Amino acid sequence: MHGPISTVASVSGESRDGNRPAGLPAFTETLARHGLHLERGETHTLQVNVGLLCNQVCRHCHLDAGPSRPEVLSAETMEEVVAYARRARFSTIDVTGGAPELVPCLPRLLESMAPLAPRLLLRSNLTALAEEGRRDLVALCRAHRVVLVASLPSTNPGQTDAQRGPGVWDRSLAALRWLNEEGYGRPGTGLELDLVANPAGAFLAAPQEQTETKFRRDLARRWGVEFNRLFSFSNVPLGRFRAWLEASGNLDSYLTTLTDRFNPCTLEGLMCRSLVSVSWDGSLFDCDFNLAQGLYLGGRRRRVSELDGPPAPGGAVVTGDHCYACTAGAGFT
Repeated sequence: MHGPISTVASVSGESRDGNRPAGLPAFTETLARHGLHLERGETHTLQVNVGLLCNQVCRHCHLDAGPSRPEVLSAETMEEVVAYARRARFSTIDVTGGAPELVPCLPRLLESMAPLAPRLLLRSNLTALAEEGRRDLVALCRAHRVVLVASLPSTNPGQTDAQRGPGVWDRSLAALRWLNEEGYGRPGTGLELDLVANPAGAFLAAPQEQTETKFRRDLARRWGVEFNRLFSFSNVPLGRFRAWLEASGNLDSYLTTLTDRFNPCTLEGLMCRSLVSVSWDGSLFDCDFNLAQGLYLGGRRRRVSELDGPPAPGGAVVTGDHCYACTAGAGFT
């Protein structure tokens, strides 16, 4: 995304970031030191978080999603979200969670959204997609050319299970093979299967090109699995990942690393400049990480039904110290 970078608003407050190690500047202070401010560009992506219900309890989850979370998109709120997408006409609609596959109204949401944007994405942890009774959902995704974005932290079975739970690697591999059989990730099918990799520990992601090369080689050679693209992102110190960092004694060093690796060149491409996020209850945010923090779009709570169109360019982006994760190294776009 190209455009001016000016005017910042931090509505997070120091009380939210009071655990910052001594001597580390607030995110807004770092922006000011570089003479930078953060504002919205043209918004072209609608992200819909359909809930925190998940069949896994991943160590890196910034949302604390899991099997006991009751927060899911209702049919009524779904209709509000679809109506907003119809009004605003985004180029990309990105459906995420939790595990979206567990939300009862997901098939209706995908069918309703498919005609409203050229590109419709569904994020999956793979194991939820492979559960009994999901064949109709994959058939629906095939019919509407839904892009599947699947998270897989590593091609090492032990590392994957350590981050995501025992047996997750085997079930994830089975799901990838099944998706390949259905045409996803195969050349010439037009069925896109992308992977997202997050580090398994308290360190930043390796360069994306290097990680994609390794994943492509390992998955093809050892398991015959194909995919289209891979995205490698560092973990954001929120939710369960932050709790793990604290318990393992790694929080201060991880936050220090993020701060030291601040890259001002990442600001122009940050997703918060071109995305609006709506939660399962219809509230609006600049991104899914602000959703996790309860930092509302524009600093005040509004329902999706209140917006006539995309947020206007030039509007302030709400920030907090978790934003360091999106601006460290190559960034998180």
